[in-house]
Amino acid sequence: MRTTAILGLVLFCGVVSAADFRAGVGRVVITPPSPIWMTGYAARTHASEGAVHDLWAKALVMEDGRKGRVVIVTTDVLGLPREISDEVAARLSKKYGIERSQLVLNSSHTHCGPVVWPNLSAMFFLPPEDLQRVTRYAKKLTDDLVRVVDAAMADLAPAEVSVGHGSAGFAINRREPMPAGMRIGLNPKGPVDHDVPVLKIAAPDGKLRAVVFGYACHNTTLGGDFYKINGDYAGFAQIELEKACPGATAMFLMLCGADQNPQPRGKLEQAAEHGKSLAGEVRRVLAGDLRPVRPPIRTAYQVVSLDFAPHERAAFEEEAKSADRFRQNRAKLMLKTYDEGRPVRSLAYPVQAVRWNDDLTLIALGGEVVVDYPLRMKRELVGQNLIVAGYSNDVSCYIPSARVLREGGYEAVQSMIYYGQPGPFAENVEEAVVSACRKLLRQTGAK
Repeated sequence: MRTTAILGLVLFCGVVSAADFRAGVGRVVITPPSPIWMTGYAARTHASEGAVHDLWAKALVMEDGRKGRVVIVTTDVLGLPREISDEVAARLSKKYGIERSQLVLNSSHTHCGPVVWPNLSAMFFLPPEDLQRVTRYAKKLTDDLVRVVDAAMADLAPAEVSVGHGSAGFAINRREPMPAGMRIGLNPKGPVDHDVPVLKIAAPDGKLRAVVFGYACHNTTLGGDFYKINGDYAGFAQIELEKACPGATAMFLMLCGADQNPQPRGKLEQAAEHGKSLAGEVRRVLAGDLRPVRPPIRTAYQVVSLDFAPHERAAFEEEAKSADRFRQNRAKLMLKTYDEGRPVRSLAYPVQAVRWNDDLTLIALGGEVVVDYPLRMKRELVGQNLIVAGYSNDVSCYIPSARVLREGGYEAVQSMIYYGQPGPFAENVEEAVVSACRKLLRQTGAK
């Protein structure tokens, strides 16, 4: 009887102390060969000139033992187009049974990375040799994204997960009101979201295996006059964290920073300093009291239709006469769709939710999302412990809020030229996105 009781106690203790999850981490270098055309700035005139540090794709696989799973992949690139994301998702589904709702593909939005073809293809006029080079890079990147998940799947082991939040203050709203309208500048009175969410993945013995952290700020400390490949502040932050935490993998999630810029900016030293500042805050959070994250993992994914404002062929016929070659290029693309009888009236837009019990919810939105979205969701969805990421799954254009759309400016209007989109969204864009988020949250069990 006594032996049985002791055995029962041992088994009970083993159950309550067991890790709630299995997690695996992978990493693959995705630094392109130099020279290659860099993306993010239309003003660049030639290809890259070496690299400051490597770019990475990193993957975290998390399973809860109840058929719940999520795969988070972070990439040090400007953005992944749907052509790459869909291919990666299809291959991982066939290989591992990973559902589309279980795969989050996020980009750091560094403006010092390579062109990821065909993302922003309307912005480039590449000679055949350079076009072949960026096309090859996109194909290899697709393979690398599958390979990094392979590495994470092979690394699965018991893990404990916890979450905390910090704050970093170097992001500033860049939509500066002027008599002639909005310009990209400095707006200290504009909305910001300085939240730094931190997700800690540790072995049962407490050893740190990975840390996923985010920030809502354009990854643009460096301008179009800089020609060396690097991850900007997000790249430097990951490097600093991995130096401070040997053996751990640091993964950066770009949040909704489409209308936010780092300040100060313009120099490599400033990118490194912002990275150190962000890494320091993450380390402070890791050293504090974190909230345990429990199973189950629930996921949901939907592609919704976002309407563009009405447009007619005549507008693009007029634009084709412009002296601006980027406007000419956009007009050419749009007139082609009119000729083919399929003018672009809407955008297929990915929205995703990942929920860990009642402890944490990640909303992953496509495109370059302005800060109004997370601020609104955090106000309205009290108690959800939200992380709202942009730049996920498909970076097809800017996603303005209703306010930004009314105010106009780069994020609402001019940016659409470079993305090859027909023009601004319809007035219901914000409500369409928020409604989709609410629907997916209900599907994952949120109240």
